[in-house]
Formats: sequence, C-alpha cells, structure tokens
Amino acid sequence: MAAGADLREHTPMMQQYLRIKAQHPGVLLFYRMGDFYELFYEDAERASRLINITLTRRGTSAGAPIPMAGVPVVSVEQYLARLVKLGESVALCEQIGDPAASKGPVERKVVRIVTPGTLTDAGLLAHKADAALAAVAIDSRRQLAGIAWLVLANGDLRATSCPRSRLASELARVAPSEVLIADDQRNLLPPLQAAVQAVPDWHFDATRGAQLLRQQLQVATLQPFGVEDAPELLAACAALLTYAQQTQAERLAHVSTLKLERESDYVVLDPVTRRNLEISEPLRDEDGPTLFRLLDHCATGMGSRRLRHWLHHPLRDAAMARARHALVGALIEGERHAAVLEALRPVPDLDRIAARVALKSARPRELAALRDSLPHLEQAALLAATLPGPLAGELAAQARPPAGLHALLTARLLPQPAFAPRDGDVIAAGCDAELDELRALRDNAGAFLVELEARERQRTGIANLRVEYNRVHGFFIEVTQGQLAKVPEDYRRRQTLKNAERYITPELKAFEDKALSAQERARVRERALYEALLAQLAPQVAALLRCADALASLDALAALARHAQAARWVAPELTAAPGLELSGTRHPVVEGQIESYMPNDCALSPQRRLLVITGPNMGGKSTYMRSVALCALLAFAGSWVPASRARFGPLDRILTRIGAADDLARGASTFMVEMTEAAAILNQATETSLVLMDEIGRGTSTFDGLALAGAIARELAEKNRCHTLFATHYFELTQLADSLPEVANVHVAATEHRGKVVFLHEVRDGAASRSYGLAVAQLAGVNAAVVRRARALLMQLEERAAGTRPQLDLFAAGAAPAAAEVEPHDALRERLAELDVDALAPREAVALLYELKAQAQAR
Repeated sequence: MAAGADLREHTPMMQQYLRIKAQHPGVLLFYRMGDFYELFYEDAERASRLINITLTRRGTSAGAPIPMAGVPVVSVEQYLARLVKLGESVALCEQIGDPAASKGPVERKVVRIVTPGTLTDAGLLAHKADAALAAVAIDSRRQLAGIAWLVLANGDLRATSCPRSRLASELARVAPSEVLIADDQRNLLPPLQAAVQAVPDWHFDATRGAQLLRQQLQVATLQPFGVEDAPELLAACAALLTYAQQTQAERLAHVSTLKLERESDYVVLDPVTRRNLEISEPLRDEDGPTLFRLLDHCATGMGSRRLRHWLHHPLRDAAMARARHALVGALIEGERHAAVLEALRPVPDLDRIAARVALKSARPRELAALRDSLPHLEQAALLAATLPGPLAGELAAQARPPAGLHALLTARLLPQPAFAPRDGDVIAAGCDAELDELRALRDNAGAFLVELEARERQRTGIANLRVEYNRVHGFFIEVTQGQLAKVPEDYRRRQTLKNAERYITPELKAFEDKALSAQERARVRERALYEALLAQLAPQVAALLRCADALASLDALAALARHAQAARWVAPELTAAPGLELSGTRHPVVEGQIESYMPNDCALSPQRRLLVITGPNMGGKSTYMRSVALCALLAFAGSWVPASRARFGPLDRILTRIGAADDLARGASTFMVEMTEAAAILNQATETSLVLMDEIGRGTSTFDGLALAGAIARELAEKNRCHTLFATHYFELTQLADSLPEVANVHVAATEHRGKVVFLHEVRDGAASRSYGLAVAQLAGVNAAVVRRARALLMQLEERAAGTRPQLDLFAAGAAPAAAEVEPHDALRERLAELDVDALAPREAVALLYELKAQAQAR
C-alpha cells in the first residue's frame, strides 16, 4: 500500500501522519483535523469494520488513493467506548500548533493513548465497576507469578505473589480489563476475558521496577511496602508503570502508595465459585439477579464499586468484619442509613475527579460538580461522626474535604461552566482583568454596532444605512443603490450586491480586528487560567482521594444497613470455634423473587463435617447449599446475613462444584469440567474451608459416577476434613454416615399428592426415601404415555437389580464383596404387596393391571 512507500513520495501532511503512526504501531491512530479525528490506511479499514463508520478514498499520496474514515470530535467518546469494549487501543493525536502560524502541516502529537485498562474519562468507564490494568511476571524457576495492578481512575496500586497454579484464580479476583505480559511468556497466561498486551521482555526488569517504584512513591526504600525482596513483583511493577506513563503522557501524581496483598488477607474464592454464587455476574441472563444488584442501594458510583469489591473480597480478619457489622447495626438504629444516603446522593465520582485533576484532564463541569458537592461531603462527615466505634471515627475524620476548596472553586469557576476549556465561558468574572476585557469586547459588540450605525446615519444622511456582520465577510456597512451618491470618501468597498454595496471604514475595520480576535484570545486566556487552576488543585488530590475512600465505605455500609433492615437480616457472630451454625437461613436473592420462602438450618462442626444431601430435582438442594455459602460470604464481607441466627468459625476459602456445562471452546466435556473442578477442590480444601459439591459424577456412566462420587466424598471427609455440603442422587452415598461419625444425612422434603410431586423445600435430618424423578418429569411436561412407560421400565430395573445382587456397600472396609446368592422370590406378589391402591389414579390402575398381567404371562 501507499503507506509503505518512501516518506518523500508522500504529501507533507501524510509524511507527518506516517511518522506519528510509526511511533504507535498496533493501536488505532485518531489524527485530529479540524472538527474530526481521521484514520488512514489500515486503521481506517479496521475501524470501519469494527464500529461501522464510513470508509472513503479521498486524494492521493505517493500515487495511490488514501483510504480514510473519521469521527466527529464532539462525539469521539462514544466511538472510543465501543472500540475499548472490543479490546482495542486508540492513540489520540491532537493539533498543538497554531494553524495561522504554520507554514506546513500544523504541529501535532499524541497526547494520550486510550486502552481498556487505562481509562479515566467518565464517559468510557463503567459507573459501578473499576477498570484495572495488570502486569504479570512469571518466575518459571521458582514457579511463582507476580501480579501488579493499577486502577488509573483512582490511583489504587496493588501487588501480590502467588504460585503459578493459582494464577488463574488470582486474575479472576483482580478482574483486570487489560493484562500486560512479556513477549516470551504470552503462552503461559491462562485464558482471560481481558485484553492482553504482549510487551518487550526488557519492560519486566526487577532492578528497573525498584527504581520506578521509588520515583513514583517518592521514597528512598521499598522496605515498608514489602516488595523489596520480591523480584517477580518488582518486574511486574516495572512493566505496569512504564505502560501507564506512556499512555497518559503525564506523571501519575495521584499514585502515591502501594498495597501488598497476601493470600491470608481474604477468603479465597476461585473463578468457579464466583460464577456459581452469582456474586456480580449472573449465570445465564445477562440482566439476571445477582447478590451485588440486590444489595446495591448505594448513592454514589464509588460506593457501588466499594460494595462490589467487598463482596468479591471477604475478609479473613474477623475483627475488621465485626467492625463493619457493628457499623451496619449503628446505621440501622433510627434508620440513620437513610440520612447518610440522602447526604451522599448529590456527590459525584470524587475519586475519579481527583485522579483526572492529577492527570490534568479534569473537565470544568466535573470541578463544578465537585464544588457543589462539598457541603454535602461536610454533612456526610458530620453524620459519620455521630456513629459509635473506632471505624466510624476513622471514616468521619477522613471524609472531611480539604479546607478552603469550596471557596477556591466558587471564586474561580462560573456557576455553570462550559463543557471544555476550549469552548470558553469557564472562568468566573473578576478573576483576571485581561479576560474580563476580552469578554467585554466580545459581548459588547452589539451595542457598539448600534451606536456606530446611528452615528453613520447622522453623518451621511442615509436613513436606511445598516451596520451588520456575517461569518464570510465580517463587519460591513450596507448602502442601497439609490443612496450611493451620499457615500463618504473614507468608505472602502467590500462587496457588491445586486441592489446594494457593502463598505468598511477604518473605524469599523479596527473594531473588527479587535472583536474577531477577542473571542479566540479569550479562549486562549481561559485555557491558561484553567490549567493554572488544575495546578493549584494538584496538592489537594491526596486529601480528596482519602475523602473519597472514606465516603465510598460509608456509602457501602449504609446500603448494607438499608437492605439488612428491610429484609430482616441479623448480625452474624464470628468466633474462633470451628464450623458454622445457621438457623432460619435464606437465599438472599431467591427469597425476594418468590412469595413464600422456607428457611432452613445448617450446622457443621468438627463432629459433623460433611452433610450428604438427598432429595428430588427441583427440591431446593442447590438453593440450600448456595444460601449457606452466601451467608458465609456476606458475614466475612462485613454484612449482616439472611437468617434468624448465624455463627461462623474461621474460614479460609469457599469452593464450589455446582451445575454442569460443556466447555466446547476448550474441548472439555461436561464430565471433564466436573472432574477438573473436583480435582481443584481436593487439592485446595483445608479444615477451615467450606465446600459445596452438587451431584458429582453424573456426567458419566452410573457405576463410574457412583464410584467417583463415593471416593471424593470419603476423601473430603477423611483427608481434607473440610466443612462440606454434598448433594447427590446416589442413595448409596448415604451409607457413608454409617462408617464415619463426622458424616450426617439430610434431605429436602417432598411428597406426592394425587400422582403429583409437592416440593416442601424443607431440609430435614436423614436420607430421602425416594427421588420423585418420574413425578418431576411429569411436572416438566413430559407426556403421560412416556411417564407410564418410564414407570414400567423403572419397576423392571428395580426388580432385576434386587434379584441379582444386594445393596452395594461403597464404604465397607477392603474390597467390595461379590454378590451374594439370593433365594428366588415371587416378584409379582412382592410388587402387589408394595402397592398403595388408594394413591392410584384410575388410568394408572388400568395401566398397572396390564403391566402385571404381562409379567405373569412372561413367568
């Protein structure tokens, strides 16, 4: 293509474009030309395909037509948002030179690179979720992975180390929007939903990482941050900070600290568990209910993001979780949560505004929103100060906005400033004498023209003389053809019309020069004053971020309090005694979607570690298990829980194996996914883990599945010794309770009425008496003839099994015994003895008679 030709063969403008493009390969270059951002060559063709903008060919360069596409400057954010959502990165190339003073192409340079992980503009960011940029450094020799990540929109920089085997789980926890990896380690990354950027290996240099961190954090040593002796973390930080600084073309002044996270900080939730518990993402319908959506009564975006983070990061520190419980309780008293939420409702995204101030990209209306919200911040801080406990006192102290900030912004900004400094009308009157003079010249033009018109009519005697303006010819005096003889000598002809002549005078020309330049000069002056205001606000960024951090937590706690009060939740007890005790527990999401919910109890302890749960499909086994896990998650996240009483001992992780789904994209069948998840649980579960296993082994043949389910259940009970809820349709597994005292049987109750199953959704002690599979099939709409045939086949299978071997004992010591000899018996007589004649419907009775007759003839 033409872009590959010698630069000298191209026009001067395209030479400039190609030089800039060569510095930013792999990203779409938005090249500013007046009121549009233009794309050329492959970028134009690619953008046209991705976001459906018109592709044209205009002009030639190096003898070939130039493919081009463009988007308006005023609506660029919507196009950037679409491209970023597709995982694309965009370099914004602006005109920085003066077109009037430029002899060749106007000087341009890339001022910012927009990537999925480096978003700071409000229009590109999700309101209730963070966009994080992560860098992963893998130490193959030590089998360690270092992860560093940065939320550029609020300056939150964190890092953690983990074994390579846990890299996928840690990345699922961090949930970055974009991941950086060294070129030679690209194939070591697990599959991700995030955009992946491979960067040169030298970016991951630990020595350079230590130097960049010291410069960024403005410290002499990294020892207080715990990363000085962790080369994998220093290497990840090196790549992360390099990439972030390159994309912003600014120092990251708001990134002032580094938090090292350790596995012991949080209750571990692997990717499968996060998905199965539907914490913030529904399993099926994209708009379906989730725990986060249920609890998100937050007044601000930063409160919603804090709540989401808490739900995905339950604390192992019981003291911190108890402090949140206490503050939720204090907010419930007298419904103080309502006052807090009302005070916070007008507050904008304070943390994101502070970050944009640091990056010198905050817009005037964002500063105006900050100004208008400061009295509400004061009110929220005062409300926090009335709450009991050290956590409330800490939040109240941090929530106070910087002194003098409101007065500064009120004095410097117009009450309703324009969208951008380039639009003018941002800075308040009285701040700058030069700006006031230029505005007066611009705004008083109308009065001057009226006065000039009156003077010229009197001087010339031309009663219909008019002084006017248009954008093409500027200011002029118009005289009709019949009055041309009265035109003075100092009038200079500017334009001839059919019935009139237009003139300019020295006085009008002098005014025109001033007036037409006043508006542009006013805009230039306003931009300079606005940049000075941002510089004056920069020292306040750290205080604003502390304030935002405190208010986000207060908002999240108020939202939790509001829901806890409305849904009749209780404060959980967190104790050192192992296990958990729940009375009247409910599933927090499901209980709000049905008219009548049956609460249930659950008790797990060192003497009762594994519950084998049996019962029919649709009986509520999965809902029961999820309700227990969600109660545990909520308790350690600092929330009250949906129960009448709740106690939890230490908890290190929640692991789940629920449901079945083929992973065809990765070539894994239902059974393979099931076994992979089961293996992960067996490898990770400890004595303080909560494990949910739902119908393990159903993806293969009956005996294979039964054998595997039995072996896995025994391993969890005897070796892992974790607290386990084990739902199954294999009734043989109920025998485990006979050989292991720490295993107990429970079942979800159901009954059959007039041939139809009735689910009671109540968890009772003991094993289920039957599975009600045929009744469930009938309830699902399987036609009656198929159900009758299935019932007949079921009886034959049961008789055959009963006549050939005794009940299989999976848990007998040693090898399973051979089938014992059994005495012949009369199957027809036994079948008749088992019949409940009163429960048979007429048609079922007739079908049964035919079936018994057929069996008698066969014998």
